[in-house]
Amino acid sequence: MRGKHGVMCAGFEVRAISEAGEAAQSGLNVAKLNGETLMKRLHVHVSVGDLGDSIRFYSTLFASEPKFRKDDYAKWMLDDPRVNFAISRRGGAHGVGHLGIQVEDARELQEVYSRLKRADAPVLEEGPTICCYAKSEKSWIEDPQGVKWEAFLTTGSSTVYGSSPTQADSPPCCEPKAA
Repeated sequence: MRGKHGVMCAGFEVRAISEAGEAAQSGLNVAKLNGETLMKRLHVHVSVGDLGDSIRFYSTLFASEPKFRKDDYAKWMLDDPRVNFAISRRGGAHGVGHLGIQVEDARELQEVYSRLKRADAPVLEEGPTICCYAKSEKSWIEDPQGVKWEAFLTTGSSTVYGSSPTQADSPPCCEPKAA
């Protein structure tokens, strides 16, 4: 489905910039797909039982090895489809843990935050945090079915999975505490 400026994805509009020069002038980090310059990336996080089997499965499915790998975590940054797909072995139920919209800069983050606030559901503004071996700024919301969504900007890498070192069987850091 098309929105006013781009494609609608789970209620969020994923915009394309028409010209690469326009993106460069704005200072955005962007990627191209089929001639369109893209900015946002869908994020999917799946909790798995066997990380090795899951890495083999998804590497075959995506025809790509993970871009980032730890003993309890792997992440693919795919361009077709444009998605940040992560798996982890961190406790909790197996299956889709949450979905999200990853943005490229603070301006985009504020744009997505403002949409979350208009979505008629409680928003948990987590702010700066460390999660999934990355430093980020994020907020959370649940859709009407209870699916957790995060909106986030990655600002750097981390040597620990969460805000503090945790055991592999502890709950994931990438779930809201309350919304």
